[in-house]
Amino acid sequence: MPKPRSQQICLSSTPYYHVCSSTVRKAFLCGIDKETGVSYEHRRSWIEKRIFQLSQVFAIDICAHAIMNNHLHLVLHVDSEQVKNWTTLEVITRWHKLFKGTILTCKFQREQPLTKFELEMVEETVLIYKQRLIDISWLMRALNEPIARQANKEDKCTGHFWEGRFKSQALLDEAALLACMAYVDLNPVRAGIAPTPEESCFTSIQLRIKAAIKGAQPTVLLPFTGNEHQEKTTGISFSLKDYLILVDETGRVIREDKRGAMSAKTAEVLSRLHISDESWLKLTTNFEGMFTGAVGTAEHLCEFTENVGLKRTHGIANAQACLNSA
Repeated sequence: MPKPRSQQICLSSTPYYHVCSSTVRKAFLCGIDKETGVSYEHRRSWIEKRIFQLSQVFAIDICAHAIMNNHLHLVLHVDSEQVKNWTTLEVITRWHKLFKGTILTCKFQREQPLTKFELEMVEETVLIYKQRLIDISWLMRALNEPIARQANKEDKCTGHFWEGRFKSQALLDEAALLACMAYVDLNPVRAGIAPTPEESCFTSIQLRIKAAIKGAQPTVLLPFTGNEHQEKTTGISFSLKDYLILVDETGRVIREDKRGAMSAKTAEVLSRLHISDESWLKLTTNFEGMFTGAVGTAEHLCEFTENVGLKRTHGIANAQACLNSA
């Protein structure tokens, strides 16, 4: 039986989450249907555009993404502190970009006169909107529903397009976050769709590589804030250069099937993350198979289990084997 979201998402434990949403039956999200020869490749741009549109509305950043033939992966960062600084007008303006709102919130946005009681009702509504704008379930609803309607219209059919629930994993520490991002970024390479990360279209790694060539980082993705970007206060506190090296070399090993062929430089980076070469390859090729729920060291998993009220700590054996292994 699936766990309730309250036992999968706990912002006091971590702001980072991996989510995966799949289509039902044989419905094609993207790609080419081998049976009919029909191409659905254009849908990748629908989805990527929508993802980045939502990240500008919600207080949720995109760390990594990969849009595959029948599923999509997102690694998200929930910035709950950002919401606290939003004014009533900003919250309403953001919400109205996606949803109709109420009669009163529309009147407030248009600066029409409101009574004291009506203003109090607006403030109560805004508190609800604030919680929704840091809610991953609301983000996925705002992503999946329009895509489903658009795809069904194109396919001239009705009914479910997505599976009822998206999968969610809490990423409890730096090693779990980076391993999951690399796993997501390398999806097309593992699937044989792309030969290299830089040729993996509609992925975050391709955007990061293209921007890095110009000495920048993509504005649509949560930046790395390692030594090269110390002035940034919000971001992934790891070196972008080291991450790109990790993904590039891991992709080569996976593609050429040369286990244990990691360089000394990569081994040094992994050592700082307390992950062995062997464990890193296991994580970046079978992340979802090894962990069905939260991911982190054994200590962090036990803390998360206690925080969300679970009776049993899932994945602790793999955590001890792979995330405390260097």
